[in-house]
Amino acid sequence: MRLPESIFYQTVTGEWPDEGEEHFDWTEKDMNLEPDTESVRFVPWAKEPTAQLIHDCYDREGNLVDIAPRSVLKRVLALYEKEGWKPIVAPELEFFLVKKNLDWDYPLEPPIGRNGRPETARQSFSIDAVNEFDPVFEDMYDYCDAQQLEVDTLVHESGAAQMEINFDHGEPTLLCDQVFLFKRTMREAALQHDIYATFMAKPMEDEPGSAMHIHQSLEDSEGNNLFSNADGSNSQQFLSYIAGLQKYTPASIAFYAPNVNSYRRLMFGESAPINLQWGVDNRTVGLRIPHCDARNRRVENRFAGADANPYLAMALTLACGYLGMKQQLQPSAQETGDVSEDRYILPGTLEEALAELEQSAELKEILGERFVNCYVAVKRKEYQTYFKVISSWEREFLLLNV
Repeated sequence: MRLPESIFYQTVTGEWPDEGEEHFDWTEKDMNLEPDTESVRFVPWAKEPTAQLIHDCYDREGNLVDIAPRSVLKRVLALYEKEGWKPIVAPELEFFLVKKNLDWDYPLEPPIGRNGRPETARQSFSIDAVNEFDPVFEDMYDYCDAQQLEVDTLVHESGAAQMEINFDHGEPTLLCDQVFLFKRTMREAALQHDIYATFMAKPMEDEPGSAMHIHQSLEDSEGNNLFSNADGSNSQQFLSYIAGLQKYTPASIAFYAPNVNSYRRLMFGESAPINLQWGVDNRTVGLRIPHCDARNRRVENRFAGADANPYLAMALTLACGYLGMKQQLQPSAQETGDVSEDRYILPGTLEEALAELEQSAELKEILGERFVNCYVAVKRKEYQTYFKVISSWEREFLLLNV
């Protein structure tokens, strides 16, 4: 199979960066798509027997196309393989169920549950609140089983009809494939019941945002956790990994928060990370270390939104940790108290995040300069398109008052 390389520089609105951008081949040359045969899965909701298959993209010379998200992740994983390190990851993905919305000017609302009423009160971790949508989730689990998606726990989060699904830990590319397929699966299961499932970072003004927290650890060739010393204490690699995340996260935010809506979650969402601190069993820091034994020591990166491309979010968190270990960086002191009221210190808009990314020579080297340049151009075009829109807020408060 073939597809034009230009699909990777089309914006979310179907537009293109300005043709003056030197990073693009406007001849739209073809890529050769090579199937990853381990990714073949049955499509359980299709009326006719149908398979779905994930491909890698190659150029005419047989090289991975450097601007394809799956290629970027593989590029980072090759650095780990060269060192004899094996990353182990486990994503946690949040999302909302909402009523069908056919007018994009109309705010989203929670859907009607089995009891005939929409959810209004927040019911964190409530079994009954999840049970309100049992028919949807029964289909979801059946679809996941048919596709061999290794989903684990489903819980109700703090928003109205907001849920979180956890994935079993494993190899990064496999887990990104599963996140990608789960999003498609969850949307389809919801549509079967005449509602939407949305992975927007901040879909409703008065509800919390949706994240994709990424748990990550590191093993050697024998399966030993490199984040722990033989006596069970924190290893230097563990501390340097955290330090790398602290140093390079600001330049990575454009991947964790890839859309204009993403920054509403970071700046105004409850329990969203606003700092670069780290701490054990502390959900007010951006980098949480879950309380666990030495064998299971890991870092939870809390910055990525549910709207992030899983391949790119995974590539960036691993790239930051890699740089920290290679540079033998040292983290700040561990935070043991509540820092949720501290000043917000991350980029506050997509434009600011892109500017940070453009200044990072280290990330450009790891990810590939052409990829970074293309990504920045695409996202800057999206930001410009968004900024042209005159919002209802402006009409309400500025039309007759200024």
